[in-house]
Amino acid sequence: MVPFAGWEMPVQYSGIVEEHKAVRNAVGVFDISHMGQFLVSGKSAEAFLNRTLTNDVSKLAPGQGQYTLLLNDKGGVVDDLIAYRTSEKEFFLVVNASRIDADWEHLEKQLTADDDVMMANASDFTAGLAVQGPRSREVFQRLFQGGAPYPEKNTILISMTESGPMWLCGTGYTGEDGFEFFVPAEKSVSWFRSIVDAVKAEGGVPCGLGARDTLRLEMGYPLYGNDLSEERTPLQAGLGFFVAMDKGNFTGREALAAQKANGMPDKLAAFRMTGTAPPPRPHYPVAHGGQNVGEVCSGTQSPSLSAGIGMVYLPPAIATLGTQIEIEVRGRKFPAEIVKKPFYRKA
Repeated sequence: MVPFAGWEMPVQYSGIVEEHKAVRNAVGVFDISHMGQFLVSGKSAEAFLNRTLTNDVSKLAPGQGQYTLLLNDKGGVVDDLIAYRTSEKEFFLVVNASRIDADWEHLEKQLTADDDVMMANASDFTAGLAVQGPRSREVFQRLFQGGAPYPEKNTILISMTESGPMWLCGTGYTGEDGFEFFVPAEKSVSWFRSIVDAVKAEGGVPCGLGARDTLRLEMGYPLYGNDLSEERTPLQAGLGFFVAMDKGNFTGREALAAQKANGMPDKLAAFRMTGTAPPPRPHYPVAHGGQNVGEVCSGTQSPSLSAGIGMVYLPPAIATLGTQIEIEVRGRKFPAEIVKKPFYRKA
Protein backbone atom coordinates (compact mmCIF):
# COMPACT_ATOMS: atom_id res chain seq x y z
CA MET A 1 0.00 0.00 0.00
CA VAL A 2 1.26 3.49 -0.86
CA PRO A 3 -0.05 7.07 -0.56
CA PHE A 4 -1.60 8.23 -3.83
CA ALA A 5 -3.48 11.53 -4.26
CA GLY A 6 -4.58 11.44 -0.63
CA TRP A 7 -5.58 7.77 -0.76
CA GLU A 8 -3.94 4.57 0.42
CA MET A 9 -3.67 2.52 -2.77
CA PRO A 10 -2.46 -1.03 -3.49
CA VAL A 11 0.63 -1.20 -5.70
CA GLN A 12 0.18 -4.95 -6.06
CA TYR A 13 -1.74 -7.89 -4.66
CA SER A 14 0.03 -11.00 -5.99
CA GLY A 15 2.71 -9.28 -8.09
CA ILE A 16 2.83 -6.73 -10.90
CA VAL A 17 3.87 -9.17 -13.64
CA GLU A 18 1.26 -11.76 -12.67
CA GLU A 19 -1.48 -9.12 -12.52
CA HIS A 20 -0.38 -7.58 -15.83
CA LYS A 21 -0.42 -10.93 -17.64
CA ALA A 22 -3.78 -11.82 -16.11
CA VAL A 23 -5.31 -8.72 -17.72
CA ARG A 24 -3.67 -9.43 -21.08
CA ASN A 25 -4.66 -13.13 -21.09
CA ALA A 26 -7.73 -13.46 -18.84
CA VAL A 27 -9.14 -10.71 -16.63
CA GLY A 28 -8.37 -8.45 -13.68
CA VAL A 29 -10.23 -6.03 -11.42
CA PHE A 30 -8.93 -2.60 -10.33
CA ASP A 31 -10.18 -0.40 -7.51
CA ILE A 32 -10.60 3.05 -9.10
CA SER A 33 -12.50 4.63 -6.20
CA HIS A 34 -9.84 7.33 -5.98
CA MET A 35 -10.99 8.87 -9.27
CA GLY A 36 -13.39 11.82 -9.19
CA GLN A 37 -16.93 12.08 -10.51
CA PHE A 38 -18.69 15.35 -11.41
CA LEU A 39 -22.33 15.74 -12.46
CA VAL A 40 -23.04 18.66 -14.80
CA SER A 41 -26.63 19.41 -15.78
CA GLY A 42 -28.96 22.15 -17.00
CA LYS A 43 -30.07 23.83 -20.23
CA SER A 44 -26.59 25.27 -20.77
CA ALA A 45 -24.62 22.15 -19.79
CA GLU A 46 -23.63 21.24 -23.35
CA ALA A 47 -22.60 24.78 -24.25
CA PHE A 48 -20.70 25.19 -20.96
CA LEU A 49 -18.72 21.97 -21.41
CA ASN A 50 -17.97 22.79 -25.03
CA ARG A 51 -16.56 26.09 -23.79
CA THR A 52 -14.36 24.41 -21.17
CA LEU A 53 -13.34 21.05 -22.73
CA THR A 54 -11.36 20.35 -25.91
CA ASN A 55 -13.53 17.66 -27.51
CA ASP A 56 -16.99 18.35 -28.95
CA VAL A 57 -19.63 17.10 -26.50
CA SER A 58 -22.41 18.11 -28.92
CA LYS A 59 -21.48 15.02 -30.92
CA LEU A 60 -22.40 12.75 -28.01
CA ALA A 61 -25.80 11.09 -28.01
CA PRO A 62 -27.24 10.14 -24.61
CA GLY A 63 -25.38 7.04 -23.46
CA GLN A 64 -22.10 7.94 -25.22
CA GLY A 65 -18.74 9.12 -23.85
CA GLN A 66 -15.47 10.59 -25.12
CA TYR A 67 -11.93 11.30 -23.99
CA THR A 68 -11.32 15.03 -23.58
CA LEU A 69 -9.10 17.58 -21.85
CA LEU A 70 -9.49 20.60 -19.59
CA LEU A 71 -7.05 23.41 -20.47
CA ASN A 72 -5.83 26.66 -18.97
CA ASP A 73 -5.64 29.90 -20.96
CA LYS A 74 -2.11 29.04 -22.14
CA GLY A 75 -3.28 25.70 -23.56
CA GLY A 76 -1.67 23.68 -20.77
CA VAL A 77 -3.48 20.56 -19.59
CA VAL A 78 -5.34 21.03 -16.30
CA ASP A 79 -6.58 17.43 -16.58
CA ASP A 80 -7.52 14.69 -19.02
CA LEU A 81 -10.87 13.05 -18.37
CA ILE A 82 -13.82 11.11 -19.74
CA ALA A 83 -17.08 12.97 -20.42
CA TYR A 84 -20.27 10.90 -20.72
CA ARG A 85 -23.62 12.26 -21.82
CA THR A 86 -26.33 10.67 -19.68
CA SER A 87 -29.27 12.65 -21.13
CA GLU A 88 -29.89 15.71 -23.30
CA LYS A 89 -29.10 18.05 -20.41
CA GLU A 90 -26.90 15.90 -18.13
CA PHE A 91 -23.25 14.84 -18.20
CA PHE A 92 -21.10 12.61 -16.01
CA LEU A 93 -17.38 13.46 -15.85
CA VAL A 94 -14.69 11.06 -14.55
CA VAL A 95 -11.54 12.96 -13.56
CA ASN A 96 -8.13 12.09 -12.15
CA ALA A 97 -7.85 11.69 -8.38
CA SER A 98 -4.97 14.14 -8.03
CA ARG A 99 -6.89 16.81 -9.96
CA ILE A 100 -10.35 16.71 -8.35
CA ASP A 101 -9.95 19.99 -6.46
CA ALA A 102 -8.11 21.76 -9.28
CA ASP A 103 -10.70 20.65 -11.86
CA TRP A 104 -13.63 21.70 -9.70
CA GLU A 105 -12.12 25.13 -9.04
CA HIS A 106 -11.28 25.56 -12.74
CA LEU A 107 -14.83 24.72 -13.85
CA GLU A 108 -16.44 26.91 -11.20
CA LYS A 109 -14.37 29.90 -12.31
CA GLN A 110 -15.65 29.51 -15.87
CA LEU A 111 -19.32 29.58 -14.91
CA THR A 112 -21.05 32.86 -15.74
CA ALA A 113 -24.30 34.39 -14.50
CA ASP A 114 -25.88 33.50 -17.86
CA ASP A 115 -25.12 29.78 -17.55
CA ASP A 116 -28.11 27.60 -16.64
CA VAL A 117 -25.81 24.95 -15.18
CA MET A 118 -25.77 22.93 -11.98
CA MET A 119 -22.65 21.05 -10.86
CA ALA A 120 -22.30 18.39 -8.19
CA ASN A 121 -19.10 16.76 -6.96
CA ALA A 122 -19.95 13.12 -6.18
CA SER A 123 -16.32 12.04 -5.67
CA ASP A 124 -16.50 11.51 -1.90
CA PHE A 125 -19.69 9.49 -2.08
CA THR A 126 -18.85 7.22 -5.00
CA ALA A 127 -16.65 4.16 -5.38
CA GLY A 128 -15.43 2.75 -8.69
CA LEU A 129 -14.27 -0.63 -9.97
CA ALA A 130 -12.81 -1.53 -13.37
CA VAL A 131 -12.79 -5.01 -14.90
CA GLN A 132 -10.33 -5.41 -17.78
CA GLY A 133 -9.25 -8.31 -19.98
CA PRO A 134 -10.51 -10.72 -22.66
CA ARG A 135 -12.69 -12.54 -20.08
CA SER A 136 -14.47 -9.34 -18.97
CA ARG A 137 -17.76 -10.28 -20.65
CA GLU A 138 -17.85 -13.58 -18.80
CA VAL A 139 -17.29 -11.74 -15.52
CA PHE A 140 -20.09 -9.35 -16.44
CA GLN A 141 -22.49 -12.22 -17.03
CA ARG A 142 -21.60 -13.76 -13.66
CA LEU A 143 -22.31 -10.45 -11.94
CA PHE A 144 -25.45 -9.27 -13.70
CA GLN A 145 -27.00 -12.51 -14.99
CA GLY A 146 -28.43 -10.78 -18.06
CA GLY A 147 -29.93 -7.98 -15.97
CA ALA A 148 -28.01 -5.27 -17.82
CA PRO A 149 -26.55 -4.93 -21.33
CA TYR A 150 -22.78 -5.09 -21.60
CA PRO A 151 -21.40 -1.55 -22.01
CA GLU A 152 -19.64 -1.34 -25.35
CA LYS A 153 -16.69 1.00 -25.96
CA ASN A 154 -17.33 4.63 -24.95
CA THR A 155 -20.86 4.08 -23.64
CA ILE A 156 -22.60 4.61 -20.30
CA LEU A 157 -25.77 3.20 -18.75
CA ILE A 158 -27.34 4.44 -15.51
CA SER A 159 -29.09 1.69 -13.60
CA MET A 160 -30.99 1.79 -10.33
CA THR A 161 -30.07 -1.15 -8.09
CA GLU A 162 -31.02 -2.23 -4.58
CA SER A 163 -27.92 -0.41 -3.35
CA GLY A 164 -28.65 2.82 -5.25
CA PRO A 165 -27.61 4.28 -8.61
CA MET A 166 -24.93 2.63 -10.74
CA TRP A 167 -23.08 4.27 -13.62
CA LEU A 168 -21.98 1.41 -15.89
CA CYS A 169 -19.32 2.45 -18.42
CA GLY A 170 -17.17 0.97 -21.18
CA THR A 171 -13.89 2.88 -21.47
CA GLY A 172 -10.78 1.20 -20.07
CA TYR A 173 -7.14 2.15 -19.63
CA THR A 174 -5.39 -1.08 -20.60
CA GLY A 175 -6.09 -1.66 -24.29
CA GLU A 176 -8.25 -4.67 -23.41
CA ASP A 177 -12.01 -5.20 -23.47
CA GLY A 178 -13.66 -4.30 -20.18
CA PHE A 179 -16.10 -2.22 -18.19
CA GLU A 180 -16.19 0.10 -15.19
CA PHE A 181 -18.93 1.03 -12.79
CA PHE A 182 -19.43 3.56 -10.05
CA VAL A 183 -21.69 2.89 -7.05
CA PRO A 184 -22.41 4.47 -3.64
CA ALA A 185 -19.23 4.21 -1.58
CA GLU A 186 -20.89 2.35 1.32
CA LYS A 187 -21.75 -0.54 -1.03
CA SER A 188 -18.28 -0.85 -2.56
CA VAL A 189 -16.84 -3.57 -0.30
CA SER A 190 -19.59 -6.07 -1.10
CA TRP A 191 -19.32 -5.25 -4.80
CA PHE A 192 -15.55 -5.68 -4.74
CA ARG A 193 -15.81 -9.08 -3.05
CA SER A 194 -18.40 -10.24 -5.59
CA ILE A 195 -16.24 -9.10 -8.49
CA VAL A 196 -13.09 -10.70 -7.10
CA ASP A 197 -14.98 -14.01 -6.85
CA ALA A 198 -16.22 -13.66 -10.44
CA VAL A 199 -12.78 -12.63 -11.70
CA LYS A 200 -11.06 -15.55 -9.99
CA ALA A 201 -13.65 -17.93 -11.46
CA GLU A 202 -12.50 -16.74 -14.91
CA GLY A 203 -8.80 -17.21 -14.17
CA GLY A 204 -8.13 -13.62 -13.15
CA VAL A 205 -6.88 -11.68 -10.13
CA PRO A 206 -7.31 -8.31 -8.37
CA CYS A 207 -4.78 -5.77 -9.69
CA GLY A 208 -3.01 -2.74 -8.23
CA LEU A 209 -1.44 0.50 -9.41
CA GLY A 210 1.72 -1.22 -10.65
CA ALA A 211 -0.04 -3.34 -13.28
CA ARG A 212 -2.33 -0.44 -14.20
CA ASP A 213 0.78 1.60 -15.02
CA THR A 214 2.55 -1.08 -17.08
CA LEU A 215 -0.65 -1.89 -19.00
CA ARG A 216 -1.47 1.73 -19.88
CA LEU A 217 2.13 2.51 -20.84
CA GLU A 218 2.27 -0.48 -23.23
CA MET A 219 -0.66 1.22 -25.02
CA GLY A 220 1.04 4.62 -24.98
CA TYR A 221 -1.75 6.15 -22.87
CA PRO A 222 -0.59 9.28 -21.02
CA LEU A 223 -0.67 9.67 -17.23
CA TYR A 224 -1.39 13.06 -15.69
CA GLY A 225 1.57 14.29 -13.67
CA ASN A 226 4.02 12.22 -15.75
CA ASP A 227 3.16 12.84 -19.40
CA LEU A 228 0.59 15.62 -19.04
CA SER A 229 0.86 18.89 -17.11
CA GLU A 230 -0.20 22.52 -17.14
CA GLU A 231 3.13 23.37 -18.79
CA ARG A 232 2.46 21.57 -22.08
CA THR A 233 -0.44 21.46 -24.52
CA PRO A 234 -2.35 18.42 -25.83
CA LEU A 235 -0.75 19.09 -29.23
CA GLN A 236 2.70 18.56 -27.72
CA ALA A 237 1.39 15.40 -26.06
CA GLY A 238 0.15 14.01 -29.39
CA LEU A 239 -3.52 14.32 -28.40
CA GLY A 240 -4.64 16.64 -31.19
CA PHE A 241 -7.29 14.10 -32.25
CA PHE A 242 -9.21 14.98 -29.06
CA VAL A 243 -9.14 18.73 -29.72
CA ALA A 244 -12.05 20.03 -31.83
CA MET A 245 -10.56 23.24 -33.21
CA ASP A 246 -13.60 23.65 -35.50
CA LYS A 247 -16.31 23.70 -32.81
CA GLY A 248 -15.92 27.34 -31.82
CA ASN A 249 -14.10 29.00 -28.96
CA PHE A 250 -12.98 27.12 -25.85
CA THR A 251 -10.49 27.81 -23.08
CA GLY A 252 -6.95 27.49 -24.45
CA ARG A 253 -7.96 27.51 -28.12
CA GLU A 254 -6.03 30.68 -29.01
CA ALA A 255 -2.83 29.25 -27.54
CA LEU A 256 -3.31 26.02 -29.51
CA ALA A 257 -3.96 27.92 -32.73
CA ALA A 258 -0.75 29.90 -32.19
CA GLN A 259 1.18 26.72 -31.56
CA LYS A 260 -0.21 25.15 -34.74
CA ALA A 261 0.91 28.22 -36.68
CA ASN A 262 4.32 28.68 -35.11
CA GLY A 263 5.35 25.10 -34.37
CA MET A 264 5.88 23.22 -31.12
CA PRO A 265 8.99 23.47 -28.93
CA ASP A 266 8.84 19.74 -28.23
CA LYS A 267 6.58 16.72 -28.55
CA LEU A 268 5.98 13.51 -26.65
CA ALA A 269 7.78 10.53 -28.20
CA ALA A 270 7.76 6.84 -27.38
CA PHE A 271 11.02 4.93 -26.99
CA ARG A 272 12.08 1.33 -26.53
CA MET A 273 15.39 0.16 -25.08
CA THR A 274 17.38 -1.64 -27.77
CA GLY A 275 19.73 -3.74 -25.70
CA THR A 276 20.07 -5.29 -22.29
CA ALA A 277 19.37 -2.48 -19.84
CA PRO A 278 17.75 -1.68 -16.50
CA PRO A 279 14.15 -0.44 -16.76
CA PRO A 280 13.83 3.27 -17.61
CA ARG A 281 12.15 5.31 -14.86
CA PRO A 282 10.64 8.81 -14.68
CA HIS A 283 13.18 11.67 -14.58
CA TYR A 284 16.09 9.62 -15.98
CA PRO A 285 18.13 11.90 -18.29
CA VAL A 286 17.81 11.39 -22.07
CA ALA A 287 20.67 12.21 -24.45
CA HIS A 288 21.09 12.51 -28.23
CA GLY A 289 24.34 13.21 -30.03
CA GLY A 290 26.12 13.59 -26.72
CA GLN A 291 23.73 16.32 -25.53
CA ASN A 292 21.09 16.12 -22.81
CA VAL A 293 17.75 16.62 -24.61
CA GLY A 294 15.14 15.73 -22.00
CA GLU A 295 14.11 13.34 -19.26
CA VAL A 296 11.89 10.26 -19.12
CA CYS A 297 8.24 11.11 -18.33
CA SER A 298 6.91 7.55 -17.99
CA GLY A 299 9.09 4.47 -18.07
CA THR A 300 8.92 0.81 -17.09
CA GLN A 301 9.85 -2.75 -17.99
CA SER A 302 7.12 -4.07 -20.29
CA PRO A 303 5.96 -7.53 -19.10
CA SER A 304 4.43 -8.25 -22.52
CA LEU A 305 7.51 -7.26 -24.55
CA SER A 306 10.28 -8.09 -22.03
CA ALA A 307 11.88 -4.73 -22.85
CA GLY A 308 12.19 -1.29 -21.32
CA ILE A 309 9.74 1.26 -22.72
CA GLY A 310 8.94 4.89 -21.98
CA MET A 311 7.92 8.32 -23.18
CA VAL A 312 9.88 11.57 -23.32
CA TYR A 313 9.38 15.12 -24.61
CA LEU A 314 11.96 15.83 -27.32
CA PRO A 315 12.61 18.59 -29.88
CA PRO A 316 10.50 17.77 -32.99
CA ALA A 317 13.59 17.09 -35.12
CA ILE A 318 14.65 14.33 -32.72
CA ALA A 319 11.19 12.93 -31.96
CA THR A 320 11.02 10.99 -35.22
CA LEU A 321 10.72 7.24 -35.71
CA GLY A 322 14.03 5.43 -35.70
CA THR A 323 16.04 8.18 -33.96
CA GLN A 324 18.66 6.70 -31.63
CA ILE A 325 18.78 8.13 -28.12
CA GLU A 326 20.40 7.16 -24.82
CA ILE A 327 18.80 6.77 -21.39
CA GLU A 328 21.06 7.46 -18.42
CA VAL A 329 20.56 4.98 -15.58
CA ARG A 330 22.62 5.53 -12.43
CA GLY A 331 25.43 7.21 -14.32
CA ARG A 332 25.52 4.79 -17.29
CA LYS A 333 23.98 5.40 -20.70
CA PHE A 334 21.94 2.71 -22.46
CA PRO A 335 20.72 2.81 -26.10
CA ALA A 336 17.08 3.27 -27.07
CA GLU A 337 15.12 4.03 -30.23
CA ILE A 338 12.10 6.22 -30.96
CA VAL A 339 9.20 3.93 -31.92
CA LYS A 340 5.54 4.13 -32.86
CA LYS A 341 2.75 3.85 -30.30
CA PRO A 342 1.26 1.65 -29.05
CA PHE A 343 4.21 -0.40 -27.91
CA TYR A 344 2.01 -3.49 -27.54
CA ARG A 345 -0.33 -4.84 -30.23
CA LYS A 346 -2.41 -7.96 -29.81
CA ALA A 347 -1.46 -10.75 -32.18
